[in-house]
Amino acid sequence: MTLIELVERSSRRLEAAGVSFGHGTGNAFDEAAWLVLWRLGLPLHALDENADRAVTPTEQAAAESLVEQRITSRRPFAYLTGEAWLQGVPFYVDERVIVPRSLIAELIADGTLEAWLPAAPRRLLDLCTGNASLAVLAAMAWPEASVLATDISADALTVARINVDRHGLSSRVTLAQGDGWAAAPGRYDLVLCNPPYVNRASMAALPAEYRAEPALALDGNADGGDDGMDFIRRLLADAAAHLNDGAVLVLEIGNERAHFEAAFPRLPVVWLPTSTGDDQVLLIERSSFV
Repeated sequence: MTLIELVERSSRRLEAAGVSFGHGTGNAFDEAAWLVLWRLGLPLHALDENADRAVTPTEQAAAESLVEQRITSRRPFAYLTGEAWLQGVPFYVDERVIVPRSLIAELIADGTLEAWLPAAPRRLLDLCTGNASLAVLAAMAWPEASVLATDISADALTVARINVDRHGLSSRVTLAQGDGWAAAPGRYDLVLCNPPYVNRASMAALPAEYRAEPALALDGNADGGDDGMDFIRRLLADAAAHLNDGAVLVLEIGNERAHFEAAFPRLPVVWLPTSTGDDQVLLIERSSFV
């Protein structure tokens, strides 16, 4: 059996089992390729160059065991391997954090945000940092900046510390525990936030792979609401006091644009283009809050 044959076979198994994707891959074939390549110790981008490589019976058994574990556990691939990639950068992950997949990472990497800033930001804030992936990417993109990364979850910050140290950024990325602005005194030039925003009905319908992630990082109804906007209401109510002149706040709201616009009908925002469309990440200028 060749590598590509094993990947195709594994893809059919994943498809037949009805697993859900969205934690780094978007379909059965890509997920199968990642599982097989990782299990065989090959780079995740190396399928084409290894497609005709013969797979030994031992390798086949090991890869198929991992695929079976993915199917039976319904855990995201990243939890099985302890690693996720965002914009080509590796991050440690486990069940204490959601698997990093924020579209804000694209906007950091492609320079989109720089057009909205009067100068390179010196003070950055990553609210709801999770495993610190956005904080790390921001620190890499703006090497003169200091970054504060906050989260309400002490467990998440333990994982964040692993990633900050892994990338040698402990002198520039500071971690703090707290709910929203409570952990972030002062003012910032750029605020990034991928908060809990899933509405109540959608939370109830989440596939098992998403239910394996911490609900605290997904459920946007912690204050008793239904539309997923509970944290965001508190965030935007006090945002002006934490933004320098010319600063912007970048907010990811996933598939909740309708709920966002219903909650904030008169707030001027800019919807930013991403690989999944123009309605999942928005930008708010400080002047919009005044």
